Amino acid sequence: MNEDLSLNTVPTEKLASLKQLTLIVYILYALSFFTGITSIVAIIINYVKREETEGTLYASHFTWQIRTFWWSLLWAVLGVVLMLIGVGVVILAVDTIWVIYRVVKGVLNWNDNKPMRV
Repeated sequence: MNEDLSLNTVPTEKLASLKQLTLIVYILYALSFFTGITSIVAIIINYVKREETEGTLYASHFTWQIRTFWWSLLWAVLGVVLMLIGVGVVILAVDTIWVIYRVVKGVLNWNDNKPMRV
């Protein structure tokens, strides 16, 4: 990823819109703990709008969010399968804590206008 995230080449209105959208996606991921379905909406937004974030600090946030979704899904499926032998509960608990960490870290960097290190 290009570390030169020059914000001068993107119009201010566009940056404000991307910043708001990035927060909305983080909120959708957080809400998925209660609804489940909002993470599907979030990942769709990530892929549909990803190209628009190129060249901004929000591109790193979108990559962070996408990786969080797919890795969490992998570990959740593995955890459910391994519930048959009892270790699945531990995997699901660790996965949940990891996702909470990723959402909180993302929102904190978003709030400080920092890119994610992906």
